[in-house]
Amino acid sequence: MILYHLRSGPKRFSSLRRLMPLVTQRMLTSHLRELENHRVIHREIFHVVPPRVEYSLTSLGHSLTPVLSAMAEWGAAYEDDVTRAAS
Repeated sequence: MILYHLRSGPKRFSSLRRLMPLVTQRMLTSHLRELENHRVIHREIFHVVPPRVEYSLTSLGHSLTPVLSAMAEWGAAYEDDVTRAAS
């Protein structure tokens, strides 16, 4: 989900939290660190008051965009199938 939301551009931590309200702060922080360690995302610290941090996709992360798009399309089709089956 993090990668999907970063496809459209850099996001601050608080923006990611709003986009994924069911994810805890601790879990989001953990996953962001893991993705950063694997060089899939980039963490940029802005030295302003108050401090600001933005996350963005690296070139490696951008290479996952076709996979993320395909998964999003599949999910939408699956949701449509489930909805039709329930009707």
